[in-house]
Amino acid sequence: MAFDTLFLNARFDGGARHHIAVKDGRIAAITSVDQPPAGAETIDLKDALVVPGFVEGHIHLDTSFYGNAWRPHKPCTDGFNVHERVAFQTENMAEAAPMDVRARNQLDLCIGHGTTQMRSHVMVDGSVGLKSLETILRVREEYKGLIDIQLVAFPQSGILSSPGTPQLLDEAIHLGADLVGGLDPASFDRDVEGHLDVVFGVANRHGVDVDIHLHDMGTLGAFEIEQIAARTRALGMEGRVAVSHAYGLGDISPDYLKKIADVLARSGVAIMTNAPGARPFPPILALRNAGVTVFSGNDNIRDSWWPYGDGDMLRRATTLGYRSGFNIDEQLRAAFDVVTASGAKALRLESYGLRIGAKADFVALNAEHVPEAVVAVPQGRSVYKDGRLVAANGRMVGKSG
Repeated sequence: MAFDTLFLNARFDGGARHHIAVKDGRIAAITSVDQPPAGAETIDLKDALVVPGFVEGHIHLDTSFYGNAWRPHKPCTDGFNVHERVAFQTENMAEAAPMDVRARNQLDLCIGHGTTQMRSHVMVDGSVGLKSLETILRVREEYKGLIDIQLVAFPQSGILSSPGTPQLLDEAIHLGADLVGGLDPASFDRDVEGHLDVVFGVANRHGVDVDIHLHDMGTLGAFEIEQIAARTRALGMEGRVAVSHAYGLGDISPDYLKKIADVLARSGVAIMTNAPGARPFPPILALRNAGVTVFSGNDNIRDSWWPYGDGDMLRRATTLGYRSGFNIDEQLRAAFDVVTASGAKALRLESYGLRIGAKADFVALNAEHVPEAVVAVPQGRSVYKDGRLVAANGRMVGKSG
């Protein structure tokens, strides 16, 4: 077989060196260094550590201010209040640069660090209609071949409390959104069953997946997770539902956590955590050991919720490990798995990984192995999408504008 590109001297985690042959954007062969196949073009990776492209599992392309003027963070009047944060976001968005410009800034940032797959939540509710989704859909089209993006129709202002939102969520799927989302059914809409009726109704009608924001704490949040899992099983949607944040899993008793983890594993409901500062978050190893898929994302980057975020999923793995007390190599590899293979599983990416037949999406970086990469967060990475160099040293390659 004639290949399009042959990548020489790629070092995999564990130290083995390989050549990677790419044909039509996919990995066609992985050979030992003493058996180089023929290729039309040869690229020497010079023993760089090669890992799969990072999976950004939860981000908001429509609300970031990265690359825009600095906006001082506005604290809530009483701790953390989702309603108040949404109000601050509305005020800030009215003064921000055009959404497409801000979205491109954020995509360039993420791709530059090695993200090749992304799931972004985009506001769709009575406050903005479909305007934000229409804008992000256009930007997604511009970035074809640079990154694969799933879009979630996200009712940031609630569903039942935001007139017209149930119909808009239906329209959003027709327009091109890939998933339907939700937001704190109990504390925001104050009607768990009614909220979930809409979310799972849209999913069932259109055959799409679900990803629900859940900030509610303690036993309330855990109860909502049980209700989401029950809906998932009733509709035969195992493996197609995610709960993002799930803060409540970080502040319940060990016995209750074990019960919920077993429920999640049986229903195939994945949990997204970005290990946010100063908040409880789901215990990664306990969930993984129970068979739950745990994935991650940068979430908000310099927006109305907090001023942090750099778009680097490798650094996110560092944060996950640091906040979880991960020190041994096995644990550090688990943190890395959360931002790679487990993210791919949660997003149902069938052609992912360093294997024959998968998309040739990978990152070459300067580290001895994955544990060192997680703690050192090496820069100077080369990012390949479909076997083509798309970013180097943190900057996009061959992209105008």
